[in-house]
Amino acid sequence: MVDSRPLFLGPRLRRLRRELGLTQAEMADDLGISSSYVALIERNQRPATANLLMKLAQSYDIDIAELAQEGAATRERLTAIMRDPVFDGAGIPSLEIEDFAASFPATAEAMLRLYSAYEKGQEALTDRTLSGDEAVSDPVFAVREFLSENRNHFDGLEGAASRVTRALPEADTVRAAMTARLRGHHGLRVRRLPAHVLGGSLRRYDRHRSEVLFADRMDGASLTFQTALQIVYLEMADDLDRLTADIFTQPAAEELARRALANYAAAALIMPYERFRKEAEARRYDVEALARHFAVSFEQAAHRLTTLQRPGEEGVSFFFIRVDPAGNVSKRLDGAGFPFARYGGACPLWSVHSVFRQPRRIVTQWLELPDGARFFSIARTVTAGGGSWDTPIVERAVALACAASEAGRLVYADGVDPKRVAATPVGTTCRVCQRTRCAARAVPPLGRDILPDDYHRPGPALNLAEG
Repeated sequence: MVDSRPLFLGPRLRRLRRELGLTQAEMADDLGISSSYVALIERNQRPATANLLMKLAQSYDIDIAELAQEGAATRERLTAIMRDPVFDGAGIPSLEIEDFAASFPATAEAMLRLYSAYEKGQEALTDRTLSGDEAVSDPVFAVREFLSENRNHFDGLEGAASRVTRALPEADTVRAAMTARLRGHHGLRVRRLPAHVLGGSLRRYDRHRSEVLFADRMDGASLTFQTALQIVYLEMADDLDRLTADIFTQPAAEELARRALANYAAAALIMPYERFRKEAEARRYDVEALARHFAVSFEQAAHRLTTLQRPGEEGVSFFFIRVDPAGNVSKRLDGAGFPFARYGGACPLWSVHSVFRQPRRIVTQWLELPDGARFFSIARTVTAGGGSWDTPIVERAVALACAASEAGRLVYADGVDPKRVAATPVGTTCRVCQRTRCAARAVPPLGRDILPDDYHRPGPALNLAEG
């Protein structure tokens, strides 16, 4: 649809004239118009005509399309920040934002910088309030940052895993091939023993007796993963060391990172990148179907989906979180740019916290952050442990989510228009979420004064879009 509104170029024309070092009279001579007309255009009291635009292009060799659209990015950014609940009640119409961006571009840019500084200040305040000096001393935080900076994808490990996979002998299953590799290439005997014999361990490598011992209570997926993990430590140790060398200041952080990367490599052995990505696309990211196809657990398949970020061969960008019934976050991986809280749990309105009431059922949900960004989430409970009467079972919930714009690639979003569906308004955590009208709020947002009000109590405004 053609935009028929008059085009006002005032501030942009004024900036162009000053960049060229011209007076209004000099520009008027170049364009064949009066200096008073230039002054009227610069004050947005006259729109720019098509004839004037052609003269500007001819006289100064500029791209008129760029000049006309120069304020569009600023206008879009202003519109986005105005969605922040901190501006609730201001009632700023979109036309006013458009006029402000067009008429006062420098002031608009200054406002955007101020908002950016506000966001950083809120983040710093949150860190100081919730963690004190933990950001400096917490090795878990350091490893999470390391994984996030790499978007949880390590192509060097993918290549190393591919090299090992090609060296595996032919066998009916991946586990059988890896077991044969341990026996034939490393000369290791593989045995399964009761857990109490292993002192509660799931896996033990006995270098002196040349054997690898596995607890017999493990299910098939866990046994396959532990077998792969042992091969990683035997054949990819140098790759792990290279990736973690000279990055961390704390030995504990380096060791945690090495473990995380070893787990990554083990998953790459069981679910090779090219095969897994093609199956994911073919099955439209049906996590349960992928888990059955590769003989892995739901959590292992979901975790692997977060790593498909190879340039030119990307899958859907997911982020992943795992929580327990108390809301403690035991794992989180970001491949989709979701603003996780550095400390504390996630928003209680997110279905990952409520799926404990519906064990092993996949629950879908559309999420909307305070800045208007939308995501699509699936959540389900998973269990760990068990395998014998005296072994406790741990129940957790995991969630995978992607940008709403990518949800159409997932089987779970079939028949839904992301632009029309109602979304649950969520935040990062209560401390940094500025949505004051939320029935699930646990604490007041940082930086907001609690004002006395003896006369009324505003009600919540919730929209829980959960399927």
